[in-house]
Amino acid sequence: MQKIYNIGVEATLEVIGGKWKPVILCHLNHHGKIRTNEFRRLIPGISQKMLTSQLRELEQAGLINRKVFNQVPPKVEYSLTPYGQEMEPILNMLCTWGEKHVEVLQDKGEDVILKQRDDDIAMQQTS
Repeated sequence: MQKIYNIGVEATLEVIGGKWKPVILCHLNHHGKIRTNEFRRLIPGISQKMLTSQLRELEQAGLINRKVFNQVPPKVEYSLTPYGQEMEPILNMLCTWGEKHVEVLQDKGEDVILKQRDDDIAMQQTS
């Protein structure tokens, strides 16, 4: 059956839509390679089951690599594929827009905290 998208963003959201996929992709964009336990530390609100599911879907979409090391205890490492790396400008724009949105909410008097800015993460990676 032929799949029809009305506009391109529908195809994008089919692949990266949801609460956790963009967060996972942003972390991979900033950190390069991440192990499963590191994801749990970086994304404390995600369950192991949801993390596994989202990682599998991103892998099936061709956006991330899963590398399994043959050792005890088992070690699995995730990274962006070249195709996934093409999303870097989009991911950066999403982060920047989100930071501005938090500022708008704060200016409105809402009790909102942004724990880490995109620039802070980038600076940590170069140090």
